[in-house]
Amino acid sequence: MKKKHLLPALLFVQILIIKILGYFPDTVEYLYSNGLYQPISKAMRVLFGWIPFSIGDILYSVVFFFIFRWIFLKRKTWKIHWKANVLHITGFISVLYFVFHLLWAFNYYRIPLNETLGIRKDYTQTELREFTLKLIEKTNAIQFKITKDQNAKVVFPQSRETIYGKVLNGYSHLSKQYPQFDYIHSSIKGSIYSLPLTYMGFSGYLNPFTGEAQVNDKMPLYSFPVTVCHEMAHQLGYASESEANFIGFLSAKSNDDPYFQYAAYSFALRYCLNTFERKKEGSSKEFLPLINKGILENYRESREFWQQYETFIESGFKIFYDRFLKMNQQKDGMEGYSRFVELMVNYYKNKPL
Repeated sequence: MKKKHLLPALLFVQILIIKILGYFPDTVEYLYSNGLYQPISKAMRVLFGWIPFSIGDILYSVVFFFIFRWIFLKRKTWKIHWKANVLHITGFISVLYFVFHLLWAFNYYRIPLNETLGIRKDYTQTELREFTLKLIEKTNAIQFKITKDQNAKVVFPQSRETIYGKVLNGYSHLSKQYPQFDYIHSSIKGSIYSLPLTYMGFSGYLNPFTGEAQVNDKMPLYSFPVTVCHEMAHQLGYASESEANFIGFLSAKSNDDPYFQYAAYSFALRYCLNTFERKKEGSSKEFLPLINKGILENYRESREFWQQYETFIESGFKIFYDRFLKMNQQKDGMEGYSRFVELMVNYYKNKPL
């Protein structure tokens, strides 16, 4: 085999191996998620965490620049050398695919969190309703504790940098019960692509090539802590969006700061209300009179923020990301974000909120 054919051929070999690994989650869990990935993840957080700006975003910018430059230079001779160009592109994708999985993406194929924690996923409508009522009571209490006024929205008094410094508190408490959630050496940064992320409808992402948790620093502050905790869960190796939501909720809820707790409970409550709406439009309305008006005001603030950035870009990118998730062992795609309601309902069935 010629050298120019080696990398493209290895891409198809990698895809085959990845497909096979999907049938052996125990092996992935033991050898990668709880094995090789742990020193890789910690090393990247130590290496890049102290730098105040996003190395990953700069890396993306450089790569995109050279991709567009290459396309520009090849535009006139594409038809003549198209076979060689296709081999170059396939070879580049092969290397990228390998590094992506080595540094993080094998986590897509690990044992589901509900199995490792012993949480069943099925629940009845009655169980969801009972949990939502408990969640309303808890969210109302923390909102009133902060504002002393049921009608006042919660205004976060802290900066994003302060939030970054406080997130470890929640994970520290959570890891006492679940050592697998132990988090040290933080690497959390506002993304320089926050505006594009907003137009895409996303609150943040994990950069798999640098291990940095990238957060959209334009989003409303009241929900910011849960987003940070969500991306930190990805750093710990939990690729599933529903699992990252669940761990992010548990961590923010476990934080000593009441604003973090409010972020967690209001976040979970919104997902429960949306779950009712997906099952039957208008079914969440029965709960609205029970929710403090200040909480609803925060929801309105968030809704209006995202609405002002709604364009075809968001729809297109979410279709792309939905396909991406489904290709990577998350059969629910974008709906997977909401599936963490299943984990919450069953986890708290016999536990206080």
